[in-house]
Amino acid sequence: MRTDELDYDLPEAAIAQAPATPRDAARLLVPRPLGAPLDRTVRDLPELLAPGDLLVVNDTRVLPARVRLRRSGGGAAEVLLLEPVGDGWWSALCRPSRKLRHGDVVEAAGGELAMEFGEELGGGRRAVRPRSSDHSTVEGSRLIAALDRVGEVPLPPYVTGGIDDAGRYQTVYARRPASAAAPTAGLHLTTELIDRLAERGVGLADVELVVGLDTFRPIETELVEAHRIHSEWYQVPPATAEAVRSTRLAGGRVVAVGTTTVRALESAASGAPVGRTELFITPGFEFSAVDVLLTNFHLPRSSLLAMIEAFVGPVWRSWYATALERGYRFLSFGDAMLLERAGTDR
Repeated sequence: MRTDELDYDLPEAAIAQAPATPRDAARLLVPRPLGAPLDRTVRDLPELLAPGDLLVVNDTRVLPARVRLRRSGGGAAEVLLLEPVGDGWWSALCRPSRKLRHGDVVEAAGGELAMEFGEELGGGRRAVRPRSSDHSTVEGSRLIAALDRVGEVPLPPYVTGGIDDAGRYQTVYARRPASAAAPTAGLHLTTELIDRLAERGVGLADVELVVGLDTFRPIETELVEAHRIHSEWYQVPPATAEAVRSTRLAGGRVVAVGTTTVRALESAASGAPVGRTELFITPGFEFSAVDVLLTNFHLPRSSLLAMIEAFVGPVWRSWYATALERGYRFLSFGDAMLLERAGTDR
């Protein structure tokens, strides 16, 4: 597939700069087999799903991993920790990387932490090791606690003004802090909405997929399949795998909240229930776990749009055009769609 087939014109004014309030007030575009898509809201989900369906969420929590630094000459710098690579070192994005030399130790602007800079890791990444004031390596729960005090949640670069409440970039069910970005479709769900779904007879299950920044980067190769997607850690608990199996056997639908949930479920269905996945879902992929997808509107030329094309076919282009015409808000803090997999008879 040519990458330009995943392109579309996204006006800057359509990019949401703040989340909907309340969360489930976000608009929801619901395509139909016949006729124009319906305009609903996320709080309408109990009416749109059926008893016996299973809602699956990604319960990863975003790590407050953006740390502002103060260089010895007075200049500012910044580190975004991505994931641990061993012996206290992390893969990180750094700026200005060329002024942060191998072996430098630079203090955080908020004190308490310092960052030791190591080798280049490729793809714009550097090895970085968090250090304390006594120069010891900071790891595990100590690092999480320190980042809670001096770090910031890394918002996407297209959210230009920041947000007042960093909790709005976390899902209400988020657990282990590990991700560099939020599983954004889940930002629309509230505890009250989840309770209403349970009353409707819709089950709930969870997976964990640690979201990396590469998921959201544009595809720069001419052909989609030539793009290299970086691996991400995931796990699908035995209880979730059993819930998926029993739901589908009983004729219910597995409803994935977000593309990261799809990636975890389909990775487990074709391999191990836990590990690192390099699964890149492109047109022609045969889905074996997911029937329905709740998802936001994605960046042009992104791997996420390749998944959408694989899930519903090229008709997504007309639905995106409809959403833009109707004033839907796009990307991380934007509105959502409820998509049924093409060819499903459920």
